[in-house]
Amino acid sequence: MAPSRAGHLDFNASLAEKVQIVNEALAQILAGQPDIQKDLQESFRYTLSGPGKRIRPALVLWCCELVAGRDNPNARLAAAAIEMVHTYSLVHDDLPAMDDDDLRRGRPTCHKAFDEATAILTGDGLLTLAFEALADQIDDPVLAVKLIGELARAAGPAGMIAGQVADLKAENTVGTVSKLEYIHTNKTAKMFRCAARMGSLCGGAAAEPLEILGQYGLKIGLGFQIADDILDVSASSEQLGKTAGKDIKAAKCTYPAVVGIDAAKGLERRLAQEAVALLEPFGAAAETLRQLAVVLLDRNR
Repeated sequence: MAPSRAGHLDFNASLAEKVQIVNEALAQILAGQPDIQKDLQESFRYTLSGPGKRIRPALVLWCCELVAGRDNPNARLAAAAIEMVHTYSLVHDDLPAMDDDDLRRGRPTCHKAFDEATAILTGDGLLTLAFEALADQIDDPVLAVKLIGELARAAGPAGMIAGQVADLKAENTVGTVSKLEYIHTNKTAKMFRCAARMGSLCGGAAAEPLEILGQYGLKIGLGFQIADDILDVSASSEQLGKTAGKDIKAAKCTYPAVVGIDAAKGLERRLAQEAVALLEPFGAAAETLRQLAVVLLDRNR
């Protein structure tokens, strides 16, 4: 399943291009908000400028390209919106009441760089600004409503928030595979599905490719979270850009803890294979998404 060396370089070049597009879109959104208080603007820029992987917003752009042949301004805006929601979730996840972490994306977490109240308000602000941007700047009102609905469902109380609640409740309990699937599907995978569906919608996808790409996103999202669980016990804080070993210390319900590292790696590979198989109807045009499924297996941060 491994991509060729040239293919790997092409993927990295494509990802770097997408990162630049997303960063520019984020900067434009912030520049268009002159009424935001100066200190809050500073904390927004600090959290959004961290060297994150930008996989979710890149997935928005790649799925739009696959469906429409190229990305477009709506997809770029949707990519920025999902990155703002993801960043808000990290800011809140790092708070003392949640995972209580001092390091994120290789830098002090928001509540350490500023203070706890600022971090809470930064997360709140990024979450609401994402929806404001979609409501105000998507050029098709029908599309705007669809995108807002996709993002709200994925990030809301039956999505990411549900996963976070279940994750906290599962600490210091006997983990099960079904409990893990619920936590990781909601906490992480639904946002990947959302990214794929948002990009597909921006590209004008019909119902069938929209569903297929959504299922692809769900599978790579679950694999992504399993990889995170594995990296927490196998990588250093310097590699991760966040504190390593926290899952064990917090007695979290993770795949290595419940099924072991070897079984977790096997499941991760199977999910990648299933994701790649879903792309068959798209032919060679889906090569970047095929490479994404494989690259996520081998990441070290």
